[in-house]
Amino acid sequence: MAESARRARGGGGAARRAERSAVSFETAKYIERNIPNFEVLNEEALEIIERNADIILEEIGVNFPDNPDALDLWRAAGASIDGDRVRIPKGLARELCKTAPSEYTQHARNPARNVVVGGKNLVLAPVYGPPFVRDAAGGRRYATMADFNKFVKLAYMSKWLHHSGGTVCEPTDIPVNKRHLDMLYAHMTLSDKPFMGSVTEPSRAQDSVDMCGILFGEDFVQKNTVMTSLININSPMTFDDVMMGALKVYAENNQASIISPFIVGGAMAPVSVMGTLTQVMAEVLAGIAYSQLVRRGAPVIFGAFVTSIDMNSGAPTFGTPEAAHITYGAGQLARRMNLPFRSAGSFCGSKLPDAQAAYETANSLNMGLLAGVNFMLHSCGWLEGGLVSSFEKFVMDADQLGALHHIAKGIEIDENAQAMDAIREVGPGGHYLGCAHTQANFKAAFWKSDLLDYKPFETWEDEGARDTQALASIRVEKMLADYQQPALDPAIREALDAYVAQKKAAEPDSFM
Repeated sequence: MAESARRARGGGGAARRAERSAVSFETAKYIERNIPNFEVLNEEALEIIERNADIILEEIGVNFPDNPDALDLWRAAGASIDGDRVRIPKGLARELCKTAPSEYTQHARNPARNVVVGGKNLVLAPVYGPPFVRDAAGGRRYATMADFNKFVKLAYMSKWLHHSGGTVCEPTDIPVNKRHLDMLYAHMTLSDKPFMGSVTEPSRAQDSVDMCGILFGEDFVQKNTVMTSLININSPMTFDDVMMGALKVYAENNQASIISPFIVGGAMAPVSVMGTLTQVMAEVLAGIAYSQLVRRGAPVIFGAFVTSIDMNSGAPTFGTPEAAHITYGAGQLARRMNLPFRSAGSFCGSKLPDAQAAYETANSLNMGLLAGVNFMLHSCGWLEGGLVSSFEKFVMDADQLGALHHIAKGIEIDENAQAMDAIREVGPGGHYLGCAHTQANFKAAFWKSDLLDYKPFETWEDEGARDTQALASIRVEKMLADYQQPALDPAIREALDAYVAQKKAAEPDSFM
């Protein structure tokens, strides 16, 4: 009794300090927007884009090279086939797209971390695809599997990330034909958040489905979506056989695909916003329609990866007004099709996590929130135009995703939010620091960064005058030191080990 009383009396400051220093694995629920979407196109503009997209599909057509099965499906559906060129009669693609679901649940191995993609929801996933990594200690270098594992752990530990992602970096020390097995195994064992499958070859997509069958159970996989994977269109208007082969595997197995044009304005699409949106619309219509030819009701996302080009150097640019206009407009087009929307991310062209990176990333993240994006790939960690996954920028971006959560809540208007009691209590000339309303609400009243420095100058100087990158380096090390692997049934782990070993032994290593 006496010991209990002592704990109660000493619980104030000590308890708060313990709470701040405790290791936390909390993940915020995916964002549910209570704010309006920002729309830049009026009805006339939307109708022009949709009409011109139909003209592209019917008169110009799209290419499905080296894919006779796809051509047969299109022919049977009523399209005109000329070599690899598919011309789609007006209205056919849009009619086929109607069978795609407006939203779907992606299941995680921890059901508490399931995400709903579509509607007013926003699911945040990390950077995808860079062959290089960067940190303050080692600089820029080719990524390894050890780097990949670190990023998966950081994503698992990050409160505001809802998704483990896919190729968070490209582990170049593992053979090309086998690295997908190691990457999937890492997502499945080091995290219990949702993840993405491999798309670099149709057989690797099938490996992804098979490994999910071990993790979730084969029957569960066929009845539920457990992967969302990225299918890029080779803009302009070419659907290569590798990506379409992976799409076919996922659609046949009820797994979700992001059908995403890869647009660099001025190079892969017209320089104008309207022209680019028209091409995006045509490509997405054809890609999603094809997924529904493979399997009616297969879950898909209307994707749009769009940036502009620097006309002097030819390098892609990010965080630009044109990219924002296209993203806002694409969101409107996706909503008119009643489909989930993927776009935006922590985009920047900077070589370092510096001011340029911060400006461009902030523009891109806020653009995505306001555009009504439902699945945001690359939401943290992107550097150097997508060539680099940065450890410091990963935690810098992941911290700022908390601000998106807070903005998306909107403004409460209940009696507590109106704060009339506080205004009466304080009156003219007083202050609110000690009033009852402040005392009752201060813990949750304001969003607070877990990374940025708000200390007085003297304290900041005494602690080493650290900039944000230095603080991020410290945070990376702390998060990795605090990491605790989520439990997994030993029998499932053994089955995954056996599958990976058997697949790796079945063919020689290839780095091509």
